[in-house]
Amino acid sequence: MIVVYVLCSVALGLAGLLALVRIERGPSMLDRAVGLDVVTAATLGSVALVTAVTDRTDLVPVLLVLAVVGFVGAVTLARFVAVDRAEEARILTREELRAVLAQQRASDDDEAPPVHDPDAPAATATAPTAPDRADMTEDGTVNATGGGEGTAPLPAEETPEGDVGHDGRQER
Repeated sequence: MIVVYVLCSVALGLAGLLALVRIERGPSMLDRAVGLDVVTAATLGSVALVTAVTDRTDLVPVLLVLAVVGFVGAVTLARFVAVDRAEEARILTREELRAVLAQQRASDDDEAPPVHDPDAPAATATAPTAPDRADMTEDGTVNATGGGEGTAPLPAEETPEGDVGHDGRQER
């Protein structure tokens, strides 16, 4: 067991040293980010190795914290290392911003389907439906639903063959 511990320790140490050299020399920011990830992984491996050899379970939360810190660090570096195009990276003047926004609005207006506006007047009228018998008064007029006092009754529509009942059958 000691031989495995020594071999793993040497491999993790060597990986950490090579990653530190990669961080130092670069040449790009991406190389440095990868080197930092390797150092974090080597540290995680070292703590896991110590945990396994010494049977210390109290180091497991340390492993978890190191893993989360490594992940957050890698994502943060990747976000800032990402290469933007030159025209996206520079700050626009007010005139350029107005021109870009006007162009976006023009293209949005051309491609977008019309939006339903509930406050706009109706473009087409719907056909009136026949009133139910429950809405009819004795003199043949229809009570206006939703109306209150002072609402004039609507005239009833007559059918030539008689009225249609609630169940859809013809009444005579």
